[in-house]
Amino acid sequence: MEGLASIGRRAALAIGAAALARPAIAQHGFPNRPIRLICPWPAGGSADAVFRTIGEVASRQLGQPVLVENRSGASGTMGVQMMASEARGDGHLIGQMPVTAFRLPAMTRRPTWDPLRDLSYIIHLTGYLFGVVVRSDSPWQDWASFIAHARTSPGRVTYGTPGVGSTLHITMEEIGRRTGIEFTHVPFRGGPDGFRALLAGDITAIADSAGWAPLVQEGRFRLLCTWGAARAQRFPDAPTLKELGLDIVSESPFGVVGPKGMDPAIIRRLHDVLKTALEDPVVITMLARFDMVPRYMDSETYASFARELNAQEVAAVRRLGLSTD
Repeated sequence: MEGLASIGRRAALAIGAAALARPAIAQHGFPNRPIRLICPWPAGGSADAVFRTIGEVASRQLGQPVLVENRSGASGTMGVQMMASEARGDGHLIGQMPVTAFRLPAMTRRPTWDPLRDLSYIIHLTGYLFGVVVRSDSPWQDWASFIAHARTSPGRVTYGTPGVGSTLHITMEEIGRRTGIEFTHVPFRGGPDGFRALLAGDITAIADSAGWAPLVQEGRFRLLCTWGAARAQRFPDAPTLKELGLDIVSESPFGVVGPKGMDPAIIRRLHDVLKTALEDPVVITMLARFDMVPRYMDSETYASFARELNAQEVAAVRRLGLSTD
């Protein structure tokens, strides 16, 4: 009996020690209120649709609503600016990390955030299908005729993107550099505004993610090319830039981040829930709707990838001489 009592005491002590060591996620009941998920693009676009679907699935696992907030502008960096201004994150404010958030600090002498020091990396999710579209009644039946026209009309061919310093802007400028063509960039707050401008004839073309797909399928836009490593499954007739002789693949990978200093246990909890959501058939179907595929990275791998991506984007900004000052 004495031995059993001793074992019982040891077990009680072990349980007590485990309770003391229990991470903050259990001690504070995370999440204890709705989670704000910042989508830095207007409602109705591909990122908005994907995050709303992920949010619905994640809400069921977390027991709290995951509320998507659209904060468009500043080339998709409004959410990152919000998180970078938080002294310490408690997991209730998270958001998309677009590639522009690595790029814009390198485009000014007075950056307001550091993408490597001011954020906690939670999970990498996917990337976009990008492409260039024109109106279907335009005279350009393919990329070659569009480029030929641009070459003879320096500065007169206008193209819209979601903002200055966006991946679409960077890639179009790189295309112009490699082909010796001078395009004129017209930034918008997001894809829908650009699509309306193209339909109205205010610009020549749009370089954007696959939010243009319904308009291509309806016959209102013509897709001249896509920017992925392979042709898009839904648009097999549209060549890639690589097939057109430009050794460029541009897909703008993105994930979810939070403010700096987040409790590792909370990061793990959010990672696990978002990973499960990413694997959910409903989310996979929504990704496929926009020709996006899951590109999962765990928190540590994503943070390492972010360091590499940051170096690449800073180099691209300096090579192209881009500045917002």
